[in-house]
Formats: sequence, C-alpha cells, structure tokens
Amino acid sequence: MRAHRWWGTGAVVAAAVCGTLVVQAVGGGSDGDKKTEGKAAPVRDQVRSAALKVGGDGKSASFARQDVEPFSLVGVTWEKPFSRLAGKVEVRTRAVASGKWSGWLTLDSDPGTGEQNASRGGTEPAWVGLSDGVEARIDGKVTSALPEGLRLDMVASGGKRTGTGNDIEPAAFRMDGPEPPAASESPSSDATDGTTAEPSPTDPGTTEPSPSESESVPASPSVSESATSSEFPSDSASPSPSGTTPTPLSSTVPQPPITARSGWGADESISPEEPSYIAGKVRATVVHHTASVNDYTCAEAPSMINAIYTYDVRTLGWKDIGYNFLVDKCGTIYEGRKGGVGLPVVGAHAYGFNSQTTGIAVIGTYMDAAPSTEAMTSVARLAAWKLGQYGVDPDSNVTLTTAVSGQNLAGKSWGPGEQMTVSAIHGHRDGYNTLCPGDAFYPALATVRALAAGPVTGLTLGTVTGTSVVGTTPYTNGPLTVTWSAMTPTSLISSYEVLVDGKTAATASGTATSAKLTLAPGTHQVQVKAVQQSRKTVTSAARTVVAETTAPTFTTKPNLALRTGTVATAAVPLTLGWKATDNVSLKEARLTAPLAKTYGPAVTTAAHTAKSGVATAWSLRAYDTVGNSAAASVAGTPVILQETSAAKAGTWTAKSSTSYLGGKSLSSSAKNASLTWTFTGRSVAWVVSRAATSGQADIYIDGKKVTTVDLKSATTAYRNAIWTKTWTTSAKHTLKIVVKGTAGRPAVTTDGIVYLK
Repeated sequence: MRAHRWWGTGAVVAAAVCGTLVVQAVGGGSDGDKKTEGKAAPVRDQVRSAALKVGGDGKSASFARQDVEPFSLVGVTWEKPFSRLAGKVEVRTRAVASGKWSGWLTLDSDPGTGEQNASRGGTEPAWVGLSDGVEARIDGKVTSALPEGLRLDMVASGGKRTGTGNDIEPAAFRMDGPEPPAASESPSSDATDGTTAEPSPTDPGTTEPSPSESESVPASPSVSESATSSEFPSDSASPSPSGTTPTPLSSTVPQPPITARSGWGADESISPEEPSYIAGKVRATVVHHTASVNDYTCAEAPSMINAIYTYDVRTLGWKDIGYNFLVDKCGTIYEGRKGGVGLPVVGAHAYGFNSQTTGIAVIGTYMDAAPSTEAMTSVARLAAWKLGQYGVDPDSNVTLTTAVSGQNLAGKSWGPGEQMTVSAIHGHRDGYNTLCPGDAFYPALATVRALAAGPVTGLTLGTVTGTSVVGTTPYTNGPLTVTWSAMTPTSLISSYEVLVDGKTAATASGTATSAKLTLAPGTHQVQVKAVQQSRKTVTSAARTVVAETTAPTFTTKPNLALRTGTVATAAVPLTLGWKATDNVSLKEARLTAPLAKTYGPAVTTAAHTAKSGVATAWSLRAYDTVGNSAAASVAGTPVILQETSAAKAGTWTAKSSTSYLGGKSLSSSAKNASLTWTFTGRSVAWVVSRAATSGQADIYIDGKKVTTVDLKSATTAYRNAIWTKTWTTSAKHTLKIVVKGTAGRPAVTTDGIVYLK
C-alpha cells in the first residue's frame, strides 16, 4: 500500500493506510451516540452515492466539485468486489465549519482485507469530518482499465435513515443504499471446499445519475472482469458453518474490559448475516492502524467506528466491519466484528490469513510516532488474552498456511498452501504489501509482545522503611514496609510477592507498590517477585536486612548526686548519672520525667535541679539504632538542713539577710569553732556565703577529716554549695565543719547543708 496525505480544514497530515482509513477534519466532527433512557441506542448512519464519470480512454475518472448534503466519511467503490483498481484515487472535501476545501487525499485502492462475500470493491474510506462539498479523480494505469461501476460513497455519521431517497441535492445523489438482503438471501460466507462464491453485481438499488442532470455523468465503460475463485480463493482453515457456534475457551490470562458493539452504536439490522468462526484455532493476532489523524478525542471513537462499519457493510456489502477489535488512543477496547469477543470470529482484515488470525486495529496513523502507552498496553492485554485461549505464547513464532498467493512489504512472496512463519503478534505488513500498521508502530510491536508475554520489566526494590542503617546494613526490630516499582503497566501485572530468604512472606495486588511484613530475629535476604498476567515471574535483587530485638542495657543504673552551685529551695543543683550500652549500636538516651531531654550515646551525666523537700522520680529510656529500648529510673528528695539544726561548739554569730537560705546564717572567726549535722542520705553538700575575706574550714565525715575548704572568693556569693560528698547507698552520716581561723581572713559563714534522701 502507498503512503497517504491526511487533512482537515486547512491542514494536511501525512499517514499510511491499512485496514480502514479514517481522516478527521480539523473543523468538523461526527455526532455522538444517540441516547435513549440512559442507554446507547443504535446509530443508523446515512449513505449517499453518486457515479464517477469515466474518461473516454477508460483509464481515468472524475466527479466534478459539487455541493452535497453534509457527510463525514467518503470512499470510492466499484462493481466487482475483487477487481483491482490500478491507479491513483484522490478526493477532496469542503469543511462545513470553515467553508474551506482540503487538499487532495489519496485513498488506497487495495486494502488487502479479504471479505469473501463482498458485493462491491472499494478503496479505504476516509473520515473527513463534517463536510458539504466533494470532488474526486482517478488516474489509472495505462496497462489496465478501470473497474466498472465506479461510485463515490459518502457516509453521514449519526444520521437517521429515512428511506426516501429524494432528500439530498443535487439529484446525482441518493439517500442510503438498499436494505441488506435477509439472512436467508445472503450469499454463504462459509465455503468449506476451498472455493469462493460468485460476487454479486452492482448494488441494484443504487441510482446512477441521469444524463439529463445539470452535469452529465455517463456510465462507466464495460470492462471485462470476472470474479472467479482464482481472484479470491478462500482462506485456509475454513470457517465453521454460520449456524455452528463454538464453545468459548478459557484463557491463560484475564480478559481485559471490552466495550460491546452497542457501546459504539452498532445498528445490527444492517448486518443480519450470522458470523463465521475459525474451524481450528486462532494462531496469531494481526495488528493494524486505521490511518486516522491522532488528535481525535476518545469520545469521537465510537462515531468513527460506526462510520467505518456503515461503509464496510452498506457500501461494500461486507457482512460486518472487518476488524475483530478496535482500540482508541486512550486504551479503550471495542468489539468489532460480531460473534462473541471470546470466540474465534472470522474477520476481514488480513487477506489470505483471516481464518487463522484475529485482527486488532488501533485508531490513528502511526507512521511517525508509535501509539500511546495506553493503546499499546490494551493491544498487549487483548492479544495475550485471545492467544491464551489457544495456548499460543504471545512472544513466540507461529506457522500459518497461506491461502492465496501474496507478497509482503519486505518483498517476500508466497503461493497458496505454503507454510509461513510470523510472530504470534505481528503487523499487517508481514502478511501483505502495505505500510500498515505504520513505520513507527511496526518496531514498537516488540514492546507489545514483551508486554503481552511478560515478564514484568524494570522491577526495582525500593525503600525498606522501618529500618535503621548501621554501617551499610539495614536493621529492624518490628514491622517493615517494603516498596518497589516496575515499568510494566499495572493492568498487566497479576500480583507481587515479598520474599524473605526465598519464601513468600507477603502478597500484594498488581497495582500495589508496597507491602508490610515482620521478620523473625536474625539476618535475612529480602526480595520482591512480580507475577505478570502470563504467570511469568521476575525477582528483584536481594537486600540484607537484620531483624534485631535485643534491647539496650543500663550497665550503670540511673543515679543522683548533689553538685556544687547556687542552692535555692526550688532549685537544688544535682547530677543525674547513668550508662547504657547495646549489642549493635546505642542511639540515644531519653529523659522522660520529670522533664524531656535527649542525650547522645556517649553522654552519661546531666546537670539538673530539683525542688527541696519534694520526692522526684527521674526516668530514662535508652534506644538502640534499630529502635529497641529499655527503661530505668531513680528517685530522690533534696532536703535543706538550716545552720540552726546543727550542734554548735565555740562562738557563732547569727546573721539575717534575704540572700541567705531561710533569711539567716551563722558566722564565726573563732578558731576550732564547729557545727555538726546528722542526716540519713546518699549525698550531701555544704552551703556557704563567700567573699574576698572569707576563711577556711576543715570538713569531717563521720568523725574523720576528709578535706579543708577555702571559702575565699573574688566575688561575693550566697547559698553556694561549695563541697559535696556522695555514697552508693543511703545511710546515716555526720558532717562537721571546723573553723581554721586563717590569719587575716578567719571568718566562716554557713547557710547549712543539703542532703539527698
């Protein structure tokens, strides 16, 4: 087949042809489905016809530019269905919306589909959008005459049939074609003896233009052409008789959603003939494009399909639309030829191979760009399901038996009955000399096969949340969320499995991207396995994850000790101490009471204050890197013992000031003057006032001197815990201070002591 130009109002788009040609005008559009009580009603498209004027040499023909009633699809047909028109067929139309004429559009005159009982031959139809003017011309080859009965056929999409035949001007046109014959009168399409029924003559109901009209259109010259079985032998693997309906077979893959014929408004009354079925099995799927422009809206697809159906049936006399299925660019799958989507219906899409294959057409032209991912995904799902009914691997090569002589685009020729090897999912050009399904789509069929056959591609194990990395190894102590991604569309994926050490630990749907699981303690290998609808599987690379549930330990339990600093009744300085370790990695220690603080793994002490006379619990929780934790706590009560509670020896003078604890203190400059406190606790601090003239004192614990403390300070300080002592356990102790009587600065002033119980 030849390359063609596509156009709309004021625009020209190039594309190739195959199957059925569709052209969408920029400024026009077809009516949508009729709706009745919320349900789609059958749409009866109008058909108008007019004869072409054949030149005196019999090698050319034309239809002069004329105004016509609006139509959306046009084609050129001729009397004998299997005659060949050798030459160039062109039409151009005027768009209703803009009033502009398009450029010339070339129509392929040899679609190579092979409907055995057609009543007329014809070009591909062209979807031109809503148009009200038309012109046509044929430049035939010198070596062969044009076929007889050349006619221009126009389809008014969405119109209602009136049957009057007198409501369109000029008179060279008539409304509709004849009613199709009753089923009992239809020529049999079920030849089982290898012959072809004699095609019918020109549609008897078609009114040729009268010479008395404003433009005389003479009849076409007689051209001797017989439609013998040698012109169109039947396909091999003869179809089953019309009355025999096979039993639907289950498939190895799920059936994708398919919009029924009623979804595109098929008027079943115009094709009453029963479908035929492949006697053997569907061995392959043939992929086509319809050669429409690609900027149609998916809402327009039903009208486009219906117009093709009307042309195939009411102008060419086919029993039905040629394709078994059609797919729009949004991925919607439509039932084409009737007979049951789950059955091996014989189509008219691949000359010589119809009785061994299923035809799938993507609406659009794909010479320069491949179809959308959505469309190719739907083709893959559909082909895999249909082939799966017959045990055919979508990625395999299959052997077909040629029914007739032929040649494909690559130049390979064959004769009837030869064995031909093709891919189970192949393009129309593999079995016929056509550009279909387009130069860009044809190499993309490898992608379609991969999608249909599997396995899932691009499977990658993503994050494993709920873990902490120690070095380079993820650790966990509880539930995990494993994520993944894949390049294969989700509609082709049956399920995912999360594997732990090679065994399924969790499952998820084909649309999922994550799953949760919990590991047993130990070191594990985590993977994700994707199950494609073909049941082929692929597994991701493994990742090591260690499940660790051992909690940290406090090797030094939390403890409290008084510390030096300024003492207040509401804030006694103390130190909280601890030490935690972990078998893997300690992360932190958190103080949870009486306040919240977080400390790093190397921190073992923290300075705090506590209220005097109030028992306070200090709670810690240690966390390892994995998230395991352990808790420990200690409680303590700071108690202030005023200087007045001490046993005095020597001379002491009372002082009063708001700067002192309790507003009072005792001071002495007498050598060997002493104060003694008795308490029960585990930590003690001596509280003093300090100045530049302050002296020294000896400190005795439980009757034993432990140190000498110098109270001298460059700055004056009150309530200063100058010295502390802590024990591991609480016990009864005595603290005694003795004034040294230091020369020049003998004075010692004390506010008492603080102990921790």
